[in-house]
Amino acid sequence: MTMQVKPEAERFEPPPIRVNDRVISQDEIAREVQYHPSPDLRKARARAARALVVRELLLAEADRLGISAGVMQHGETEDEARIRRLIAERIEVPDPTEADCRRYYESNQERLRTADEHEVSHILIPAPPDDAEIRAEARKKAMGLVETLRRQPDRFVSLARDFSSCPSADVGGHLGLIARGQTAPEFEKALSRLPIGEIPEYPVESRFGFHVVLVHQRREGRPVTFDSCREKIADYLREHVRRRAISQYIRVLAAEHEIEGIDLDAPETPLVQ
Repeated sequence: MTMQVKPEAERFEPPPIRVNDRVISQDEIAREVQYHPSPDLRKARARAARALVVRELLLAEADRLGISAGVMQHGETEDEARIRRLIAERIEVPDPTEADCRRYYESNQERLRTADEHEVSHILIPAPPDDAEIRAEARKKAMGLVETLRRQPDRFVSLARDFSSCPSADVGGHLGLIARGQTAPEFEKALSRLPIGEIPEYPVESRFGFHVVLVHQRREGRPVTFDSCREKIADYLREHVRRRAISQYIRVLAAEHEIEGIDLDAPETPLVQ
């Protein structure tokens, strides 16, 4: 009997990417990927390729205009300095007016508030994020504590001292008042939906493990005054206009140069930082 060996599948090679006469190699894209993290490698590579094309367009324009690096900032490469000077020379961003800032303030009252605060106690059952077996055991242990505390809530302090791996165990698991940005985002997000003064049915999962949580009180955020946030609003509006102007400038440059192998009009085209 004769065996037939199927030919090895041809390895897919993405089309070459070229800006004018400059070919951007796959090795360059691979090195750039680290600056565009994504769970999807293909998306990361696409973002990296777009960033390199945009950089090449800007450097070509800096060449045309004779823009040198000049006085470089700390940690800056020569190319980065030339791009910064090009953007500063070609992009003019007007300061937002008082009316602009007030209009944004009036339209975004829900966002312009102080952060909610929660007074919280917890019992942490630790588990590394990448060990499924240990996490399963930790979840089981946390569920056991939940069941006990839903029957006997007065035991929270003693059980926190006995079982919690957080330093707060020394004070019965009490964390005090927690505002946004003080703990893991996934933990903070859960606090807003937990009941007040009772043990929820399930522990809260975070990168650190599983938390049996007791929310003592919730203090809702308060609206901030216009005067207290005017400068932040102005900075936000100025940066928003700047990014739109740079994006438009890149589109103009792209139309003036020969680009192959990539579509800069696709989503997630990067802007200069």
